[in-house]
Amino acid sequence: MKFLVVDDEKDVELLFLQKFRKEIRNGELELVFAFSGQQALEIIGSAEPPDVVYVFSDINMPGMTGLELLEIVKQKYPNIHVSMISAYGDSENHKKAMESGAKEFFTKPIDFDTLKSEIQGLISKHKNG
Repeated sequence: MKFLVVDDEKDVELLFLQKFRKEIRNGELELVFAFSGQQALEIIGSAEPPDVVYVFSDINMPGMTGLELLEIVKQKYPNIHVSMISAYGDSENHKKAMESGAKEFFTKPIDFDTLKSEIQGLISKHKNG
């Protein structure tokens, strides 16, 4: 299952690889990283149909924001699950994200237990077709 993490902060990559190393080693999860909304769209669009199942995107990024990315992904690829993350748990971003079709909304620092159970649910669903 391909899982795309979108964040303009490069250290996020190391954190995710560390937190999901068991799932990656077991072959349940393939993590791919994009450091901008535009790069994320290129990765998603590189396979037809897209092989990315889940997008986890920061909201505040230079250029295209995570909310703009969310709207484009949900419009073009409605089957891809998208969760948002923000350093600020502000209700306006939360409301916008959920109205635009986000599956979940996380605040930094990320609660990896919650994220892992969400991902495990998708992995099980994916396995059982």
